[in-house]
Amino acid sequence: MKIATMVRGYLPAPRPVDMVYAPIDLAVAISEQLTKREHSITYFGPNGTHMCADVETGNLRPLAHNDQEFNQLLWDIDAYSHGVQATWDNYFAKMMFERAHKGEFDLLHFHHPEAALPYVHLYPDVPVLYTLHDPIKPLYREMLEMYQTPSQFFVSISNNQRVPAPDLPYAATVYNGIETELFSYSDEPRDDYLLFAGRIVPEKGVKEAIQVAQETGHRLIIIGPVFPDQKDYYDQYIKPHLNERILHLGFIERDQLPRYFQKAKAFLFPIQWEEPFGLTMIEAMSCGTPVIAMRRGSVPEVIEHKKTGFIVDSVAEMIEAVKNIGKIKPANCRKHVEAKFSTTVMVGAYEKAYQTALDMFAANKACRVTVPPPKKQ
Repeated sequence: MKIATMVRGYLPAPRPVDMVYAPIDLAVAISEQLTKREHSITYFGPNGTHMCADVETGNLRPLAHNDQEFNQLLWDIDAYSHGVQATWDNYFAKMMFERAHKGEFDLLHFHHPEAALPYVHLYPDVPVLYTLHDPIKPLYREMLEMYQTPSQFFVSISNNQRVPAPDLPYAATVYNGIETELFSYSDEPRDDYLLFAGRIVPEKGVKEAIQVAQETGHRLIIIGPVFPDQKDYYDQYIKPHLNERILHLGFIERDQLPRYFQKAKAFLFPIQWEEPFGLTMIEAMSCGTPVIAMRRGSVPEVIEHKKTGFIVDSVAEMIEAVKNIGKIKPANCRKHVEAKFSTTVMVGAYEKAYQTALDMFAANKACRVTVPPPKKQ
């Protein structure tokens, strides 16, 4: 297959090492592994983008080279009001549609649908696949439905993610995958600390993780960035509890995370929202660390209750689960990830999703009826 793909037109890939941006990590892994499987993959990104797949930069400069510049860009109201970021995305999207229309690509794969939506009606002969990385909120669903055509198809990253929009034309659910070589297994004795890793925001349940640690008498290591819009939450609910038992280490680069997972007694995932997936759950389990998570979003699809961790419905149940964490075998956690959530499994699923989307497009095309113009009298 000949596939063109993009994430953001203004961010290079791989992502800057100090930045958290999972869609880029996943897109790079998909592009490189499918290239090794002898598919023709072209990744569209600005100057500085490099990988073993083909790369098209359009000689466009990136708008951010590191996390600080990225956050400045996100909070630049002037740039946002003038659609600067969207203009970079649209520049590449237009190029992709034009080249696909000429026959260079069989399918276009976007990780942010809004980049492609302005062009789908102009190029009805180009099949498009979107990966949905975010919750499908009502306004987001309305936007996707507003631009629907027979040429567009969707990949959800969990079945639960589909609930707010069950009628979109889904090609597949493909669970996110990780490099199990990076998040390597360890069956060495664990330290007596609990671990939380993620953005320091209310929906991730950092406050609740602290409560669990305090009630169980465990140390807690918190890993994750604090963004400007969450400083009040951090100052009110997190900072007052930090001490020698509850530590906030801030942002840690991804390749340094495994050593924290490998030593943790358990990984806490006390989410307060409908999490579409949750990469940190599989990163922990890949290292042999059991996960205790709230029954929200994708959690029941990712964790095997009482085998790779515990699924709970309250902070009180999470506290009780910590007391029983020794019943979970680390080897079961690792085997679970290898079977369902490795990069290899994910890429194979995308390979099938691409073909499914092409088959759906062909079927839609065959069903279209061309009405001849009326004869002149």
